[in-house]
Amino acid sequence: MEAYRYPDGSITYPGHPYGPGGQEPTETVDLSEYTAEVVTWTTSTATPPGVREPNTIAIVEFDVEGEPVRAIGQVASETIDIGDDVRPVYCEELRDPEAGIREPASQEWDGFRFEPIE
Repeated sequence: MEAYRYPDGSITYPGHPYGPGGQEPTETVDLSEYTAEVVTWTTSTATPPGVREPNTIAIVEFDVEGEPVRAIGQVASETIDIGDDVRPVYCEELRDPEAGIREPASQEWDGFRFEPIE
């Protein structure tokens, strides 16, 4: 989960070639080293081909040295609530590569899910 930090101190995820102030990033920040808080969540029961059903996703907010960074992603468990603390966990396949219409080798299928911290 690589975010970009810009000269003005802002951080974006995903990273962009230019930050909110129009400047190029100065460094990367690995968000997988941080925990986040659930801002909101929803469960989709009509998912795209190859995506688990139901599919719970959440918007979470990381605090990186006082700078808020929001991200959206799948939730690893079936139970989640606003205000829960979560951590990113690596997942080799967020969806089934054989279920899409594109050539599987042309896509990346891995990424991160958010797992509640007990």
